Amino acid sequence: MVANVRSAPLVRRISLCADDYGISPGVNRGIRDLIERGRLNATSVMVVGPAAGGDEVAALQAAITKAARCAVGLHVTLSAPFRPLTMHFRPLDGGMFLSFSKLLRAGLFRLLDVEIVQAELVVQLAAFREKFGRNPDFVDGHQHVQLYPQVRDAFLAAVKQQAPNAWIRQAGRTLPLTTRLASPKAFFLDALSAQFRRRASAANIPFNPGFAGAYDFSRKPDFGALMQRFLDQLPEGGVIMCHPGFVDEILIGLDPLTVQRESEYAYLAGEDFPRLLAANKVTLS
Repeated sequence: MVANVRSAPLVRRISLCADDYGISPGVNRGIRDLIERGRLNATSVMVVGPAAGGDEVAALQAAITKAARCAVGLHVTLSAPFRPLTMHFRPLDGGMFLSFSKLLRAGLFRLLDVEIVQAELVVQLAAFREKFGRNPDFVDGHQHVQLYPQVRDAFLAAVKQQAPNAWIRQAGRTLPLTTRLASPKAFFLDALSAQFRRRASAANIPFNPGFAGAYDFSRKPDFGALMQRFLDQLPEGGVIMCHPGFVDEILIGLDPLTVQRESEYAYLAGEDFPRLLAANKVTLS
């Protein structure tokens, strides 16, 4: 007679990625603290940001040495109020990139020069290598610009050429259609991501199998409740995007997402978060 032995429940491994390292000292400080606590296992760096200098990069690298594992990626930035690293980037608005809505519109109407966009991305990848002494582990995009029509072609070509071992972030969810329709913003990202995944597959560039983290920042919801929802929809190897940090004057001058960053930081730094991971049999791999 063979005993009926139950196998141990599998642990789901995911990545929790803090975006926007480099946007301000306060955001950087919050991200580094969470990395050292083991509450993040990825962050993406905005090399065009005002707080992406040598001291801030060194501080991030020091934090990573205290963590079991933390991937560092490039947070490609092509939208205002940031400025390009290349001299001949077009179109611009007062010397800055276009707003993300204007950039998306230009891509939809095929008004962008893919070669010019690709040249900017090549330089941002080179800036990352100069700062960190290596290529990024992964590449994603500020305000999801990597998914935009035309931009995605430049993005895929630049990563394939300059960082061939990096994976890239798509923002599509593995959920039933009725569930996806409940969040218009996330559903729009699903639609953009479908084409992005097809092109990435054709180029043999790896990407995350699932994504979560998009929500209406203006409503300042309970981030703990949101995190449960994000975990519910995420498969093995999926990525949750987050934006923790502390508000400072530099951040206020650059980005509308301010106070909610501190709410995200407080939840991730607290004791409810590891309990939630344990209850859902999830680990930050």
